[in-house]
Amino acid sequence: MKKSINIGDFLREPLANLMRPRTLEEFFGQEELVGKGKTLKKLIENDQLHSMIFFGPPGVGKTTLAQIVAEKTSSKFVTVSAVTAGVPELREIIKDAEDWQRLGSKTILFVDEIHRFNKSQQDFLLPHTERGTVILIGATTENPSFEVNSALLSRAQVFVFKALGDEALKGIAERALEKVGELASSVRLKIDEEGLEFLIGFANGDARNLLNTLEVILKVAEKWPVGIEEVKKILQKKNLRYDKKGEEHYNIISALHKSLRDSDPDGGLYWMMRMLEGGEEPLYIARRLIRFASEDIGMADPHALLVAVAAKDACHFNGMPECEVNLAQAVVHLAMAPKSNALYVAVGEIKKTIRETGNLEVPLHIRNAPTKLMKEWGYGKGYKYAHDFEYAKVDQEHLPDRLAGKKFYLPKNAGLESKIKEKLEKL
Repeated sequence: MKKSINIGDFLREPLANLMRPRTLEEFFGQEELVGKGKTLKKLIENDQLHSMIFFGPPGVGKTTLAQIVAEKTSSKFVTVSAVTAGVPELREIIKDAEDWQRLGSKTILFVDEIHRFNKSQQDFLLPHTERGTVILIGATTENPSFEVNSALLSRAQVFVFKALGDEALKGIAERALEKVGELASSVRLKIDEEGLEFLIGFANGDARNLLNTLEVILKVAEKWPVGIEEVKKILQKKNLRYDKKGEEHYNIISALHKSLRDSDPDGGLYWMMRMLEGGEEPLYIARRLIRFASEDIGMADPHALLVAVAAKDACHFNGMPECEVNLAQAVVHLAMAPKSNALYVAVGEIKKTIRETGNLEVPLHIRNAPTKLMKEWGYGKGYKYAHDFEYAKVDQEHLPDRLAGKKFYLPKNAGLESKIKEKLEKL
C-alpha cells in the first residue's frame, strides 16, 4: 500500500518513550528475572522490595522495570541520576525519607547510572541503606563488582539483565508498529520478515536502539509494507554491521586475530574498530586480546598479558566510547610483540597426553609426607630441596615415571623466550 500520510506527524514524543511498558504484562524479555514464579517478579507484585542493583547492557529494561516498580509500590519513589546528583541533593532526599519513615512509610531511591557515583556519594548512602531509611535500587551498565562500594554492594541483591533476544525484540517492534498504526488513523504498518530480521540484528539486543531505528523508518519510509532493501537503505550502515551470531562476526574476529599474529597493527586496529562500530561489546574484544596474549605471544613478551588485562579493566572503568583508545593501545602492543605459540602447543600436548595416559601416579620423592606412616611408605624419600643447592639448581624428575624425560614446553627464539630457552638448555 502507498503511504498517503506522514507517520511522523503522529509521533508527539520519541517512540522509545511512547512504547515504554507501564506494567509487567507489557514488559518484554528478562524472563529469568520477571517470568512466572521468579523472585524479582514476586518482590515487585507483593511490594516487598529490598535494596538491589540492576546490572546489564543499555536498552534491556533496567530503568523501565524501575518505573514499573514506581507504579506498583505503595512506597514513595524518588529518582535521581548519578550524573547530576550530589551529596547535598541526597541529603535532602534522606531527610524527607526519615520524615516518611516516622509516618510509617517507606522510600525507594532509584539511582540511574549508579556506577557514576563517587566513593563519597556511595559512602553517604551506606548507613541510610543499612537502617532502612531508603530502599536503594541502582541501575548500571558497568560491572558492580568493580564500580559499586563493596559495603554497599553487600547490602543489595544484584540482578543481571541480559541483552534482549530476537523474540523479545520482535515483539517490541510489532507492538510499536501496531500502536503507531492506531495513532495514524488505523494505518496498517508492516515490515516484511527479512526486513524485520535485519532490523532486529541491527538493534544488537538493545530495545532503545531498536525503537530509535524504527522511528527513523516510520518517518522516512515511502511505502508500506517495508522490505529489507528499504530498511538497509534507510539505515545506511549495511557495510558496518555484522551479526554477532553469524558468519561475518567470526570472519572479523578471525581477521583481527590473524592481523595481530602477523604483526600488522593497522590491520588489527581496523578490524577492532569494525567490531566496535558494528556494535560489539568491548569486553568481548578484550577477552579475545587476553587469549591472544598467551596463545600467540606467551613468554616471548610476558607483559603482553598484563597489557591485555589492563585493557579489560579499562573497558570496565571507562566504558564506551572512552575505552576505544585503551583497546587500541593493547592491539598495537600485541601486534608489535614478539610471537611464540610454545605455551599454546604445550597446553595442547599435555591435554592430549593426559587423555592417553590417564591418572598417572605422583613420583614418591615429590609426594607430601605429613604423617609418620607416609614417610615409612617412602613418601618424600630422596627429595632434593632446591634451596640447599647453588643457584637453586637441582636435578630430579617431576613427571610420572611413564613420562620421565618428556618435554612439553619447547621455547622458541623469540623475545624473552629466547633467554628462557637458553636457561633451560643450560639446566
